[in-house]
Amino acid sequence: MPGHPSVAPAVVPVFASDTHRRHAPEREIESSRFQAPYEHPGRADAIRNALATSPSFDIREPPPSSRAEIEAVHEPGLVEFLESAWQRYQVAVRPTHDVVPDVFAMGGLRAGMGDGAAATHVAAQLGSRCFETTTPLTEGTFAAARSAVDCALAAAAAVEAGAPVAYGLCRPPGHHATESLYGGYCFFNNAAVVANHLVAATGTRVAVLDVDYHHGNGTQQIFYERADVAVVSLHGDPARAYPYHTGYADETGAGKGSGMTHNVPLPAGIDDDAYLVALDSALTVVAAHDPSIVVVSLGVDTFVDDPMCDLALTTDGMHRCGARVASLGLPLVVVQEGGYADSSLGSNVRSWLLGAASRFGSHQRSPSPRG
Repeated sequence: MPGHPSVAPAVVPVFASDTHRRHAPEREIESSRFQAPYEHPGRADAIRNALATSPSFDIREPPPSSRAEIEAVHEPGLVEFLESAWQRYQVAVRPTHDVVPDVFAMGGLRAGMGDGAAATHVAAQLGSRCFETTTPLTEGTFAAARSAVDCALAAAAAVEAGAPVAYGLCRPPGHHATESLYGGYCFFNNAAVVANHLVAATGTRVAVLDVDYHHGNGTQQIFYERADVAVVSLHGDPARAYPYHTGYADETGAGKGSGMTHNVPLPAGIDDDAYLVALDSALTVVAAHDPSIVVVSLGVDTFVDDPMCDLALTTDGMHRCGARVASLGLPLVVVQEGGYADSSLGSNVRSWLLGAASRFGSHQRSPSPRG
């Protein structure tokens, strides 16, 4: 890439599964309109095709992972619901391709009346498990979401085995999924599953660095009271940007996790140089937490032409960002989150990963320490 040192980059293990295509919604409700989904199977295919053009990426199929890894961060009830809800809806309500909630279980519905009986009908349960309207369930959603976790954990295993950087091409993405809720295109929180796994496997502290345009509310919620995972996020200011209700600078953790969350809300319109200044400040915070491994929630929806973003990063800026994150000198498990500028999506992910890989060079680390 012009303007960058001619360093032989590390070959990046990439884990991708065609099972992601089984999650293929026909429509979503976004900004008060019905539309074709921004989050669609072509996204992951575009990324895979772009990475396949470079010898710097070794694309592999992930092995199946344990359901217990998911249930270590998500309520088993959420996992069970996602496994069965689509089929139950076909029988209990009506046959349909996409399943979305009709009523959301907001606290004000029963204000002053107590909790009421637990919902048993699938239509009622939808509004207790999903927090917004852009995330339909389809017949293959559960399988696709499981395969995304497989990709993330396979990338983690590659780093544990000594790779300096590995990439999980996760689709659907994950960082909006909380312990008990799905939404924001996310069903299982791939980054959280990986971070939790790495803490248990290595006995060390882990950091999650989220660079998606949208705040990773789910990752923050899952680790908000934990001292073993630091969560550092740069994102559009929630005063104007989805998910609106989380991601403010005064959200810093609670209990044992006090001080372990750090949010950097970004103003509209910032370019590569301004973003890198903000990224440097976030990386200083990451380093201060002294993690042994960094899990990167890689959203490239910070791109100037992304339809869901008001920042102005370029493809070259993605390369600079990847290199800057890798300058921490820590092993990186990179999991895919957002990015919706379809024609540039693959080149942006490739650019970020090549930037990271170029900092490590073509050597293998020693395997991660274990407690």
